[in-house]
Amino acid sequence: MKNSKDYSPKLAKLLKTLKKDAAPIAPPVYADPVEAIVYAFISAFATEANASKIINRINSHFVDINDLRVSRPEEILDVVGETSSPKAAASAQSLLAVLNAIFEKYDKVSLDMLTEEGKRQARKDLEEIPGMTSFAAAYTVLTAIGGHAVPLTEGMADYLRQQELVHPDSTLQEIESFLERQIAAADAYTFYTLFRAESEGSVHAAPNANAKAKKAPAKKTGGKKATAKKKTPKK
Repeated sequence: MKNSKDYSPKLAKLLKTLKKDAAPIAPPVYADPVEAIVYAFISAFATEANASKIINRINSHFVDINDLRVSRPEEILDVVGETSSPKAAASAQSLLAVLNAIFEKYDKVSLDMLTEEGKRQARKDLEEIPGMTSFAAAYTVLTAIGGHAVPLTEGMADYLRQQELVHPDSTLQEIESFLERQIAAADAYTFYTLFRAESEGSVHAAPNANAKAKKAPAKKTGGKKATAKKKTPKK
């Protein structure tokens, strides 16, 4: 990022301000990295508060993540409640592309094998999945892999530019790399949560360390097999 040395003190001040009077925030626990991916694609177009509500609706509608994988984008948007949002439509398309790419490569909708790899290799594998976004990969690395990453939505990146905390011409990837060099791994999730809340205008509503884990549709034992056809949506 251009002039990164000029922005380092500003970022350090921001982190100090965000952490003042705030307890460390524990990341959510995911049974499988795929659950983190689903949450990331939803929260990419929704606020953090709304994303949790949307995930609950997805849990209620779809049997499991495989059921979500074989659904139509229109069905997802109907469940999400964002049928006219271009950002939501793009996110739904990308999510389905990612889930199907995972299934085609591993013959299952799971990435539990990534937790046994080195964190750098796991991130590389995530980033190479067709349809994967920088935000979804970073969020998954941070929350489900335990690696060092600072996820950034487009809204968060825009806020950093507007507040002159990064160079105005910086790309999202450049800002993300800059933040990862400036923010320690131990502070990454706390920074992500508090800064996202501030950028969305709800800094005081940031979750605390006892916040419940965010859940995507879980794989159910005894459910339909991965190759099963999708159930007919209820009318």
